[in-house]
Amino acid sequence: MPPVVPPFLIGLIAAPLAKRVVKPLMRGLVKTSVGLVMEVRRAAHEASEGLQDLAAEVTAEVVAAQMGGGDGGRAAEPAAAPAKPASPDGHHKAPAKRPPAVATGKAN
Repeated sequence: MPPVVPPFLIGLIAAPLAKRVVKPLMRGLVKTSVGLVMEVRRAAHEASEGLQDLAAEVTAEVVAAQMGGGDGGRAAEPAAAPAKPASPDGHHKAPAKRPPAVATGKAN
């Protein structure tokens, strides 16, 4: 009959050995995961900046087209709006001009 070794003795011997093996493996796993997360964040930040730049360029083009009276790249102008009624004293008021929208880019 083979000698019987109590399970707690196996645990006492295996625990320090497992600690030496598992700790470096877990450390490497966490280090790799953190590096991967940082790369994904960087890529997402760059993509976001690219979209913000594109939106700012398009906004500037639209504002320039509106201010310059150009067609802004549209194929056809929409139908003319119906005439607004005159004010009670019989004079027409010119619509108030709004300042152009200013695109702002945030640097993070």
